[in-house]
This record gives sequence, structure tokens and C-alpha cells, in this order.
Amino acid sequence: MRLHEHEAAGLFRQAGVPVAPFAVARTPDEAVAALAKVQLPVVIKAQVLVGSRGKHGGILQAKSEAEVREKTAALLGKTIRGFAVESVMIAKAVPIAREFYVGVTVDAVAGAITVILGTAGGIDVETVAKERPEALFRKTVVPPAELRGHEARALAREAGFQGDLMVKIADVLVALYRVFRKSDALIAEVNPLAVTPDENLWAVDAVLEVDDSALFRHPEMPKDPLARIEHPIERAAKEIGVSYVDLDGDIGIISSGAGLGMATMDVVGQRLKPANFLETGGGITEDLMYKTTTLVLKKPGLRGLLINLYGGINPIHEGAKGIVRVLKEQQVTFPVVAKALGNRQEETWATLREAGVIIVTDITTEAAVDALCAALEGSPRS
Repeated sequence: MRLHEHEAAGLFRQAGVPVAPFAVARTPDEAVAALAKVQLPVVIKAQVLVGSRGKHGGILQAKSEAEVREKTAALLGKTIRGFAVESVMIAKAVPIAREFYVGVTVDAVAGAITVILGTAGGIDVETVAKERPEALFRKTVVPPAELRGHEARALAREAGFQGDLMVKIADVLVALYRVFRKSDALIAEVNPLAVTPDENLWAVDAVLEVDDSALFRHPEMPKDPLARIEHPIERAAKEIGVSYVDLDGDIGIISSGAGLGMATMDVVGQRLKPANFLETGGGITEDLMYKTTTLVLKKPGLRGLLINLYGGINPIHEGAKGIVRVLKEQQVTFPVVAKALGNRQEETWATLREAGVIIVTDITTEAAVDALCAALEGSPRS
């Protein structure tokens, strides 16, 4: 469950992260009243549970009371990447000399926690990891161990910081790790962590995502996490127990595992544009695949669907029946490609073929994408 920025910022401040003064407003009048607590100039930030707000007009600067009123009114009711803006965060605008990135996340492969310090901030960390890996420095911590001060200072020193600034950054890392552990988080990050001309640090952004399975330990968290998922398809996915992330493309994806789903997205993304990430988890059934396929097809503008299942001992032949029911009910006319391997795979292929699905028996996902591209270009179905 992802928290709004102002909620995350409040928890960060309690843990000792230096957060710039802020207030929350739901009307232009409340925004103006917030100036009694937050001095001009300010930054007005749309409170929506989605990233890249700045690129979509969700963050505005204001230097006067009139601008605060005007720009708050402009943001409230605005839709950003499908999310309606119902509140804004009025935050103190701080002078920025340099920007950094600090984050804490789970490394599922290593079974550990990774603390990340980036020498560039305010950017897409995934992009930096690919294009400038030398700008990111990491420290692995295996629970129940804590991140100790000397370890954080060593990480900051490795990143090239010295003196008081090195110590201040290390303190932020320790505080961020503290709130990460206390909240049972999946990710906690500040992007950017701003350094003022007099070398004071301010967190001018706050991201915190809490593990849904740990919410029972946190009565202070919102009672109904589903209500916080504003995207209708993502909310419906949670209700049926699958993982769905909406993307900007037009090729629907259904996979039977998170790793397989990520790999499928990567391969599709080399030639086409994924419309979503979806993984069914374990326990494939006819009903689950019916609901899952129905869910993916709710995305407007699809022009293709790639189904990538590795069933193991799962009854993927039963899951195929659910997929076929949806394709027939909705009379899907765009290409549907399936790579389904595992228990009773030949029976699965036969069921899907009867509904016009293009079957790929090769074990590689690249072969499935080849088949989909050929179908989209008008080549005969296999």
C-alpha cells in the first residue's frame, strides 16, 4: 500500500528525516490558511498515488498568496495519469544547490534490505541504474540487523562525501532505514534529497510503500487499503488477488509469476509497448483465468494480448477454459498469443487453438513476441 506524500513525509519527520515544513489543503481557502505555517515561496503538490507528477503538471511554484489560491484551484479536480486530485501539499520551497537520492528497499533475491545512495537526485533511479550505475552506491543489511551510523557514514564516504555533509547524509540514511523497518515497508525513498547553499539537507519528496501482508500490525495505517487504489483496474486486481500495474502501452500481458511477468514485459518492450504488468500467482483455475483475462481486456486501446504461463503441476488446461470463455464472450478480434508450458500442456494448446489463439510451443518468450509481431503485421496465424 502506497502512502500519499504528506503521509510519508510525516512518518519520515518522526523518524528524524529533515522534512521541509508542509501542510495539506483540500480547498483554495485551506491552502491560503496554510501560509500561516508554511512561509512563501511554496511548492504546491498534487496528492495522488502515482509518480512523475511534475512531468504531468502536478507540481507548481507559488510566490504570493494570490498564486497559492489560483494554482491550488487549478490542481484540485485535475486528473493526473488517471488519478483525480482531491488534496494538495503546500510545502516550503527551499533553495537547492545540489540534489541526491536516498532509498531503502527489499532485495528479494538476497533476502536482505538494500540501502541506496545516489549522487544524482530528482531523476528516474531505474534509468540511472542502467545508464550511470557508477552514480549509485549500495549497502546490504540482513535483518534483524540495523543500519549503524558508522556503516551509513562509510557508504556516504564511498559516494564521495566528506565532512559535515557526509555526516548529515549518513544520519538521513539511518533515519530512513528506521522508518522503513518500523513500517514494514517495501520501499522508502527521498528523491530528491536537497542540499541548500549553506549545506543543510531537506527531504523535498517522500515515498513510502507498506507491505500489504503486514498491515494488521499497523492500526495507524488506513483501514481499507483498497480504497486508496484509485485506478479501477488495479483495484479490481487486488479484489481478485492478482498483481496488476497499469502502463502506457497497448499490448496486454498475462503471466503466471512475477519473475516471468517482468521478463515478459522486458522482451515485449524491446519491440512493442506493454499495456500492463499482471501476474496471477499460484493456483491457476478456470475461474481465476476468466477473471484475470476479463481484467486485462478492460484496458482501452489494446491491440494485442500475450499470455505467458508456466504451470508446473498447475492445471493450466483448466485455466485455458477460462481464457476461452472470455475471448468468445467479448468477441476479441485482435491477435492473442499464448505460450503455455507445464501440466497437460497439449490439452491446453488444443483448447486455446479452438478459440483462435496463436500457440507458441517454443520455450522462449522471444518466440512468443515474434509470433505476436507477425500477427500484428498481418501475417497468417500459426
